[in-house]
Parts: sequence; C-alpha cells; structure tokens
Amino acid sequence: MDTLTQENISILALVAVLLPLLTFFTILFIPGKASRGGYIAIASIAASLIISIFLFSVVWNRQPVHEQFEWFTIAGRTFQAGVLLNNLSVLMMVLVSGIALLVHVYSTKYMQGDPYLYRYWAYLGLFCFSMLLLVIADNLLLMYMAWELVGFSSYLLIGFWFTRHTAVLANRKAFIMNRLGDLGFLTGIMIVLNQFNTLDITKLFGDNGLVMSAVVENGFWINGTSSMPDVWLNIAGLAFFLGAVAKSAQFPLHTWLPDAMEGPTSVSSLIHAATMVAAGVFLLARINPLFSADVLTVIAVIGAFTAFMSASIALVQNDIKRILAFSTISQLGFMMLAMGVGAQSSAIFHLVTHAFFKCLLFLAAGAVIHEMAHLRDKNNLQFDTQDIRLMGGLRKRMPVTFVCMLVASLALAGLPLTSGYLSKDAILIQSFEWAEGRGGLSRLIPYSALITSWFTAFYIARLIFKVFFGELRIEKQFAMKFSVHEAPAAMKHVLVVLAALCLFPVFSSNPLLFEDAWLLKGLPVADTMTRVNAFHTIVPAAVNIMAVLLIYLAYQWYGRQKKMPAFSNTALFRFAGNQWFFDKVYDNVIVDGIVLISRGIYFFDKVVVDGVVNLVGRAGVVLSYLSRWTDRNIIDGIVNGAAYLTGQTGRFFRHFQTGRLQHYFVTMLLILLGFFIFKYYSGAI
Repeated sequence: MDTLTQENISILALVAVLLPLLTFFTILFIPGKASRGGYIAIASIAASLIISIFLFSVVWNRQPVHEQFEWFTIAGRTFQAGVLLNNLSVLMMVLVSGIALLVHVYSTKYMQGDPYLYRYWAYLGLFCFSMLLLVIADNLLLMYMAWELVGFSSYLLIGFWFTRHTAVLANRKAFIMNRLGDLGFLTGIMIVLNQFNTLDITKLFGDNGLVMSAVVENGFWINGTSSMPDVWLNIAGLAFFLGAVAKSAQFPLHTWLPDAMEGPTSVSSLIHAATMVAAGVFLLARINPLFSADVLTVIAVIGAFTAFMSASIALVQNDIKRILAFSTISQLGFMMLAMGVGAQSSAIFHLVTHAFFKCLLFLAAGAVIHEMAHLRDKNNLQFDTQDIRLMGGLRKRMPVTFVCMLVASLALAGLPLTSGYLSKDAILIQSFEWAEGRGGLSRLIPYSALITSWFTAFYIARLIFKVFFGELRIEKQFAMKFSVHEAPAAMKHVLVVLAALCLFPVFSSNPLLFEDAWLLKGLPVADTMTRVNAFHTIVPAAVNIMAVLLIYLAYQWYGRQKKMPAFSNTALFRFAGNQWFFDKVYDNVIVDGIVLISRGIYFFDKVVVDGVVNLVGRAGVVLSYLSRWTDRNIIDGIVNGAAYLTGQTGRFFRHFQTGRLQHYFVTMLLILLGFFIFKYYSGAI
C-alpha cells in the first residue's frame, strides 16, 4: 500500500474482475475451443485468485481503496462509478475466485466428454466476472447490473443441459423468481436515490454516511433539508431484503433452488457455495446501516423460519443433491438470522466457512454421482444415480471421497475442530444474547435455530450412513456385483484441499472460541446485544451433546440398518417430504390463479372488447350498405329523374321545332287564344 497508489490497486482489481469476462469472449470465438477452453478458463481464474490474494494482503485491516470515474449524466445529474475495496470486498474476492478455481479444476474430469464443454467454460467465466464485479462495485446501480448478470449467467448454467425438459423448467423457474427479487432491489435503489440524491455506497453507508446521519422525527425520515414519511425507510429496507430473499433462496422465494439441481453438480457447488446464493447475504452486509429495527426483526424471523423449514425438509429427501440444496437454504437462513440480530460479522464468517464445506459436500456428492453414472452406463442399467437408497458401502470403495465428505459433514453439523463449529456457535450464541435483551417471543428465534442445528446433524448423518455404510444396495436390486472405484485424481485432489479448508486452524488458533477467529477481527461487530457469558458454555454444549446423540441414532437406523420407526406413514413425514407443499400451493393458487385470471381476461377481451369492436364494425357495414342504397336510390334517383324529365321535356318540345313558319304561326295563335281564354275566365271568377 505504501508503494502502490490507490489507482494502481483499483486497476489490479479491475484486471482480476475482467479476466473471467475475457475468458467468456475468447472461448466463444477462438478456433479449437472445445480442447483449449479448459486451459484458458483455469489460467484466467487462477490469475484472478493470485491478484485477489495480493489485494487482500494490501487492503485487509488497512485503509479502504476507493477510486471513481464519471459514468454518465442525466438531466444535469452526474452518476459516478468505481472500485471499492475494503475488508468485505477483498475477502469476497478471494473466496469467489478461490472456490471458482477449485470448481474449474474439478470440472476438467467431471465434465469430460460433454459435447458442449466449451459453452460450460464460457458460462463459468461470465458467472465469475459477474460475482467479482458485484463485490467491488462502489455504486448501487453498478451493483444492480452485476446482480442481474449473476442471475443471467446462473440461468445459463442451470439450464446447461438444455435438451432436458426438467433443466429448462428449472432455469426458467429460477429466472422468474429472481425477477421478483430484482424488482425489490430496484425499488430500494429508487427510494434511496430520491432521498439522498446519490447511489455511492461509501457516501450512503460508510462511517458517518448519509444513511447514518439521517434521523427519524415526528413521522418523517429526514436527511438534511429533504425528508419523506418514515414509512419509506422501512419500505426501502424491505425492498432490498426482497432482493436478498430471492437471490439467497429464502422463504417464500426459496423453491427455485432445489430445482436448480438440474444443472451439473459442479455448477451446483459454485452457485451454493460462494457465488449466487451468497450475493443476497453480501448485499445485506453492504447496506446494513439502512435497516431499521423493525426490518431487522423481519429479517431475523424470515431467516429463522427458512432455516427450520428447509432443515425439516432435508430430513426426508432421498436425492443426494436435493438434501444438500435444502441444507444450503437452511444455512443461508442462519446467515439471515445473524444479520437480523445484529451479528453481521458472524453472518459473513459463516458465509465463508459454509462456502468451503458446502462446496466440498457438493463436489464429493458429484464424485459419487460420477461413479454411479459410470457404473450405470458400463452395465447398461437404468436407475437414478442420485438416489441415496440405492447407494451404500462406498467408504471402502471410495475412501478419499468418504473421508473428505465426512469432514465437510462434521463442519456442517457444527462439531468441534471444524470451521463450522466456530461460525455456527457465533450465530447461535449471539442470537440468544439478542433475544435475552429483547425478551418475549424473541426467544423463539434462537430456540428454533438450536432445533435447526440438531436437524442438520441428523440429516447429514443420514446422508453419510446411507451412502457410505452398509452394503451397496444397487447390487441387491440387480443381483449383480459391481466395481466402484475412487474419483479421478483431479477431482480427488480438489476434495482434499477443500477438506483442509474446513478445519479450525484456517480461521482460528483456538478450536473452541469463535471470538479468536482472525476473520471476525476484520469485520464490524455490533455492540447492541446483552453479553451473557453462560451462553458461551450452555449453547455449544447443548448443540454438540444433542448432535452426537442424533448422529448415533442415525447410525443405528441407517448405518447398521436396524429397523426404524415407521415415520414414512406419518402426516409430518409426508408434509416434509412434499416440501411443506409450497410448490403445490404456488402451482394451485398462484400459477393456476394467474392462468384463471388470464382466461378471464381472454374471455373479456374476446367477448366484451372484441364484441364491441366487432359490433362497431358490423354497424359500420350496415351504415355503409344504407348509405349506398340512399346514394343509389334517392340521391342518384333525384339526379337521374331530373335528367330524365329534362330529356323528356326536351323531346316533347322538339316536335315544335320544325323550322316551318306556318307551324310557328299556328302555335303563336294557340298560345294567344289560350291566354285570352285564361284572362276571360279568371276575370269572371
């Protein structure tokens, strides 16, 4: 920082961001792209990671870097955009580029042989560019553009296998539901611009920024000389939160994420780890000062409910990727809960730890699916390669994958010696402290989070025991013996690296105290909570004792395959198995409702609007016929009759025009005689 100017650092950040975009265009237009695309993509994202690590070393816990340029001018108002590098920005840059590089390397084997592989590399480049641009943007409008690009590129990746009808439906669903959130984001931007006349993130949300300087008095949200009713403060906060709800798959806009499993598993790991779903949490962290106490409470409630709901659904799923998808929704709910209770730093801490262990879980699941698909194709069989009921006994056949997935599962369950233990404890403890200060129904939030953490331990243990313990159940189904081997080296090495990143030394020298984590010391910490030291002992103990008991129970039921209670016949099981019927409700109420309304509009248009238009048209036709008849029979009749009468009169008088004088003389006498006769009789009268 001493030898580099802020301009040079900003240029480096732009290079890191633009390299993946260059990959996108290069791969699409170079010859021989199918064979070279992977090398170009990996080299590009590796360079972005190296630059990001350098920027992290320069910026972390030092003066933020902020460089701007004039963007455009409308109606005399100049908009500026630029690069904002602070602790949050550089942390996210390293996280995004690091996870992306590992996914790129993994994909060289996982996607090998795909006929459209070059498109895959190009789409990954666009995706990484969009997310990196999002985290360095210093302007809400520029951030919104990157936000839209993240959604568009994820649409391309979710529907990568576009020949599958389910993939087409999934990416369409993700796109539409995220449009609802984007509308909220845009609404928030317009309110903020109207109130503060700027979209500069530093001016708005920085220390002593415009948002923090604004006050609420006498029902008005006052910023210097301008003001608006204070309800707009809550509307702005809720509008931005709606954007985060859609992008981070929170209730009620969460249903797109499980369907997004139709994309390649490597894409699922990228979307669910450090990119698309993390964007919503990142947005809330960026604009945190805007949220009023009421909006923060809404965020906490939505986060807690989403976490609980999704964990309960994950308990009964049988598709390995869908279990992890609902797990992602649940963990994002934890992050939202943390944001709502004022534990912003803990939310970001969990975002980072979750990125590593959830990416590992998906990639390990991908390794299992990869081998099951190989087994299916080799033996010309037909079965679902993602159904955990057909798996089992893979710990002996895929030992590296088993150990790595076990480490990630322990981190997800929040057990000691893992990164997940530190970040999840931070959220749980601080949520209890928050509720202690508020009292009343607020205590439901941390207790629901506690129950959710127990659910998490059980469903991930169920997955591990179903997949890796017992016997390979598909052998029993087909009465055949199968050879299953470890994943290819490129995939296996990525799993090992991620497993190492799931352990506590990466984040803290103390495996039991989250307060010692280096990451928390670089993020803002709220001092609004009641400090209760007892929670720092009671909460971890409650989480881990119950988690161990539930893992043991899962082992008895699924590992040793002992007879378990007939849960599948209960209403609660069916309720969770049908994902709380959200899709059915949306289909039957919203989708069918919209279809019904559209049919009503169609009927109104067809019968009323078209009826009026057609009636006017028919009336015009009738009037035209009447006009034609009137023209022909009356107007033309009068004209033609007058002409005929004139002609006949002319013909009559023509007989008197003989040219003989005697005829004219006789005619004059007759006329004169007639005149005298007329005078005579008229006088007599």
